[in-house]
Amino acid sequence: MIKKALIMLCFGTLVYSNTLTLPWTKNIEQNTQSIETAWEKNVTFLKFLELNRIPMELYWNQSVTDQELCAEITAGIKYQTLKNDKDEILQVLIPISDEMQIHLNKDINGHFVFDIIPIVYELINETIAVTVTSIPSINIVEHTGNSSLANSLIRTFNNTVNFRGMKKGDHIAITYKHKVRMGKYFGYAHITSAMVEVNGQKNYMIRNTEDDKFYNEKGHSLTNYFFKVPLRYKRISSRFTNKRWHPVLKRYRAHLGVDYAAPRGRVIKASADGKIVSRGRKGGYGKTIEIKHKYGYKTLYAHMNKYKGGLRRGSYVKQGTIIGYVGSTGLSSGPHLHFGLYKNGRAINPLKVVKVATTRLKGKAFKAFKELSKRNKNTLNDAIGNPSVPSRLEPFEDLMSSTIKS
Repeated sequence: MIKKALIMLCFGTLVYSNTLTLPWTKNIEQNTQSIETAWEKNVTFLKFLELNRIPMELYWNQSVTDQELCAEITAGIKYQTLKNDKDEILQVLIPISDEMQIHLNKDINGHFVFDIIPIVYELINETIAVTVTSIPSINIVEHTGNSSLANSLIRTFNNTVNFRGMKKGDHIAITYKHKVRMGKYFGYAHITSAMVEVNGQKNYMIRNTEDDKFYNEKGHSLTNYFFKVPLRYKRISSRFTNKRWHPVLKRYRAHLGVDYAAPRGRVIKASADGKIVSRGRKGGYGKTIEIKHKYGYKTLYAHMNKYKGGLRRGSYVKQGTIIGYVGSTGLSSGPHLHFGLYKNGRAINPLKVVKVATTRLKGKAFKAFKELSKRNKNTLNDAIGNPSVPSRLEPFEDLMSSTIKS
């Protein structure tokens, strides 16, 4: 019988091998199987440990930061489990973002060890061109097999381009990056530039490398949407880190948000207009509210002392509406607001976005952008004249298909 095992390397990728020698088995080979499962709705990390008879002390013994990261697990996300022939769990990999994942692993004594490790992926960079024959999004999927790319284009430029006005024979060209994990698309397509032709009129959209916002070829902003700091605070007690190696702890650390230290009871306001999609306890984040905004954005407000009365899941709020009050519920060393910002399901640094967007580039900024725009326009136009065969891969999972847990 061929023994098939899953080896976990230190850098977090998964590799299959015919045999696996496990340290706690004293070089005795075991039959193992790897299982890929979708994380169930309303299952917290603690509930997962309980269901799989893994000691819950594994969670409680972690730092507050790591306990908070466990609340980042979203329903629908695909995770991998390695089991032996006795159906015992040996290892588990649970993504918490498109950069980091939780790793549970039995040590030499048969005890589970918790760690946060990077997700290893390849990054493809392509420019594709599509001739419109019916519905633009369908044409993109038919040509590339990449529904994430089609969704990203429509979601990003829905208020900029009249897609309904496109005619047969119009063209779409997109330059984008996409992560590939285990031979499948992972996360979301990251568009760097695009051209959408509407009834013969070309519309260019270029992502500016300086502020990560889209502008047209004349330097006018196409993303005037902005967020405001949700409260008056004393200081920033912890900043956003996506993936950082800690030289002392010899571990990767992550903090997917910004912590604003403020007195207990201080009002918290909605950072932008949106719809409340979650109101309730969320693991280590304690009392939490999550608001869905335009253009694929979502904000998270955690460790609240209490919610503003009258608000519930499904409520619409305007920017500046009081939604709750500062507290220290969940895992918190003192009163503060943990503020998270997500773009298409991916945690991003709020401090780079929470400010008024530039409406038009000027001076040196426009001069630099003009050169960038010229290069991108040439690339997009070349793709239309000389179309290439795009990569066609299956999606690893859809982060945005998740349902937020309370």
